[in-house]
Amino acid sequence: MALPILHNWKSYFDLLHEGLGSSYERIILNRQLQKLVNQHAIHSVLEAPVFGFTGLTGLNSFYLTRLGCQVTLAEHDPERLDYIEQLFNTLPDTPEIFKVERYTTLPFKDGSFDLSWNFSAIWFVEHLQQFLAELDRITEKVILICVPNTEGLGYRWQKADTRIPAGLEFHPENIQPNQIVALLKRLGWSLEHRQYIDCPPWPDIGTSKEKLFARLLRKPAPPTPIPGDIINILDYYRGKDPYFEQRMLKYAVLETFAPDWFKRLWAHHIWLQFIRR
Repeated sequence: MALPILHNWKSYFDLLHEGLGSSYERIILNRQLQKLVNQHAIHSVLEAPVFGFTGLTGLNSFYLTRLGCQVTLAEHDPERLDYIEQLFNTLPDTPEIFKVERYTTLPFKDGSFDLSWNFSAIWFVEHLQQFLAELDRITEKVILICVPNTEGLGYRWQKADTRIPAGLEFHPENIQPNQIVALLKRLGWSLEHRQYIDCPPWPDIGTSKEKLFARLLRKPAPPTPIPGDIINILDYYRGKDPYFEQRMLKYAVLETFAPDWFKRLWAHHIWLQFIRR
């Protein structure tokens, strides 16, 4: 989770550099999604909203296309949609992409998707209760909401240090897990699975490790990464970097072994998985 992306999301498309944090996060997310798909026989997926707090916008659901799912993305910002479409033109599989005006009225038939979900994006929804009612209407099997861990030290750091752009539709009150659980319970959904995810050895600082150290030492920020330093998942998805996942999982010791009391303070996100009662 990186609040600064509110200001610099385009730079990820310019540099194609997601850094170690987002790259690790994607692999952990992919592994969790694969478990969900296998557990519930998921074939059709909606991700809405698409813009969340991680690297290249639009890639969160891409791994699901590799698992054979029919993926649909819904996004309201036309400029972001252009960037997403250009990105998918460089990849072997292309989800169906829809422009929506508001997330409280989605242009899909009842029961259109086995899974509806979003990752660190629900605070761009203008009315949480209406949005969840829409997910209830169009979803058959599973609703998945991943939210930032607001009790984590990194989130508190970023929140205190980030200016929200004027005029942005942004509702941080939407990301409270208990509120989401209560609203979906009223709609007939049960919380099947809740856990802390994205728990690497580094804090959720929302900036590169090099920039963090420079800031702490009061030194000039390092220059943009040279080509050899660029890290992203794209070549892995193109079949050109088969060991990418293995390299990222070297950092998964805390993810695998840390107790929940530690993850509560350190993990970057919370996974909330719901099924119909």
